[in-house]
Amino acid sequence: MPNRVYIFDTTLRDGEQSPGCSMTVPEKLRLARKLVELGVDILEAGFPIASDGDYEAVDAVSREFSWVQVAALARANTPDVERAAASLKHARRPRIHTFIATSEIHLKYKLKKSQQQVLDEAVAAVELARQFTDDVEFSAEDATRTELGYLEQISRAVVAAGARTVNLPDTVGYSVPEEYAALIGHMVRVLGDSAIVSVHCHDDLGLATANSIAAVQAGARQIECTINGIGERAGNASLEEIVMAFKTRRDKLPYETKIVTEHIYSASQLLAQTITFGPQPNKAIVGDNAFAHEAGIHQDGYLKERTTYEIIDPHTVGVPETKLVLGKHSGRHALHKRAEDLGLQLSKDELDALYHSFIALADRKKGLRNEEIVILIREVVGQTAAAANE
Repeated sequence: MPNRVYIFDTTLRDGEQSPGCSMTVPEKLRLARKLVELGVDILEAGFPIASDGDYEAVDAVSREFSWVQVAALARANTPDVERAAASLKHARRPRIHTFIATSEIHLKYKLKKSQQQVLDEAVAAVELARQFTDDVEFSAEDATRTELGYLEQISRAVVAAGARTVNLPDTVGYSVPEEYAALIGHMVRVLGDSAIVSVHCHDDLGLATANSIAAVQAGARQIECTINGIGERAGNASLEEIVMAFKTRRDKLPYETKIVTEHIYSASQLLAQTITFGPQPNKAIVGDNAFAHEAGIHQDGYLKERTTYEIIDPHTVGVPETKLVLGKHSGRHALHKRAEDLGLQLSKDELDALYHSFIALADRKKGLRNEEIVILIREVVGQTAAAANE
């Protein structure tokens, strides 16, 4: 299927590396269960050499979900690869994901190695990993700041050594979509059918989702991403944004994934309960305000026809309902609808009176709760009835 895109979820690995996101083994297992329900293609469960907890988590996920494609991360050296292989011994579909930095800035300042040394280590790591599994992925860390000729050379070498997936990450979120698409398109042509080209974009400039989509348009067929976009520094490309962009804009993005989108919101909520924070309120797809309307013009349009202001049906991503937030920008239509939802019928005069009282109060508050609206309605109805009896 030429338009099939594989979703490589790294919430439990790269996502966990961000401050406040570390998880215990039971927490990882619970979240892994949800990711399996969500339908991710590859579940990267940890970095086994990093800690006993990460090793145990990869092993536990492999045991619990033996039919799932489980990946473990390893630097391009023998101890890392062997540790990853051991953690995956109970997985029926194990993937060893090995990486090494390839940009000149990383070689000079971090690794202090030559291009040839790094190439040799990358090839050796892939060859060793292939002794344990046929499914090996190689990542050229900081690919977007790597000299193109060298990136070609190392990519061809690791594929010849047995890598089936070559990941070209925008490790520091440096690229812009047009530039990244050009790089990915070039490498897709270089590798042809010999390997799947994967992308892993960070959000330092707020472009992780845009870069990932541009890469797919250029020929990449695996996206590495996380729930809620958690990850190092500013985070990773958000699984929910990418998947729903494909689903919503099929006219421009005719790509298929296996994600069961109705599980997106519950996966986001479970992650938020597991770590120390949730997505910001205005986060696309899963934020509290993603399906909330306060402006009167928007509320009026939404109540007449949902699609005037919502391009996604909230039920499609598992959000229970749209929220009409009543505040100083709200209009009569939304206020009348809320009164009906609360079981209260208002005449035109009562609605007019309620609206003026409501706006006066909303000017002093950041949104009104239902109980406050009920009190206002009772006061207005009482005043209207009293005036009618005079």
